[in-house]
Amino acid sequence: MSSYTKDDLWVWNTLFQRQINNIVGKASETYIKALELMSPVLNADEIPNFKKINQWFETQTKWQLCVVPGLIDVEEFFQLLAERKFCSSTWVRSKDSLDYLEEPDMFHDVFGHVPLLSHPVFSEFVHEFGKLGCQFLDDPEKLVQLQRLYWFTIEFGVIQEHGKIQSYGAGILSSYGETNQIDELKANFNDYSIQNIINKPFRTDIMQEDYYVISDYSQLFDSLKQLSKVWTEKAENNTT
Repeated sequence: MSSYTKDDLWVWNTLFQRQINNIVGKASETYIKALELMSPVLNADEIPNFKKINQWFETQTKWQLCVVPGLIDVEEFFQLLAERKFCSSTWVRSKDSLDYLEEPDMFHDVFGHVPLLSHPVFSEFVHEFGKLGCQFLDDPEKLVQLQRLYWFTIEFGVIQEHGKIQSYGAGILSSYGETNQIDELKANFNDYSIQNIINKPFRTDIMQEDYYVISDYSQLFDSLKQLSKVWTEKAENNTT
């Protein structure tokens, strides 16, 4: 951790403090509780120490953070998830890039993604998602569909809690602007449908215009079974 500068710590502290205040009443209660639970190893006062976080997860859902230099290929990505290893960068954005980055940094990866990995059902969904991807590494069509599922759930997922749409996706929770867009309902909110999601292209260069609302986290896990069924039925139809 000695390689980080005072500016890095300032950026981490600023982003963390700003967003932890901003997500009150906007983020899923499950995410907020997970973030509170992780506070000894994930907080505003220190840049994350992956060794400490991994030791913490040993008593929880057994996930481990795996350092990657940047974007990795699809095969390695799915294999890591299948092994309960979540890839994360270790670089911190600059002061003049607080609100937008083309490539995810450590704040996105750790603040956005990691807390919910301590939730048993969500954790198992991500694990099974990785295992499913490993089965179809030679099928470009299915990989695109899995990429869309990842995008509209793990990255930009929303959930209905107590009659209100709350955020759980990392792309939302690590973004001040996108968190507020959800809270202000400035987008289209659709019923969660695995069939619609796998056929829905997305853009990475704008705030999202469409979100898919789950009722609970078990719906994500169950949708993987639905996806396998869709693929099986399609394969059977193609052979008849």
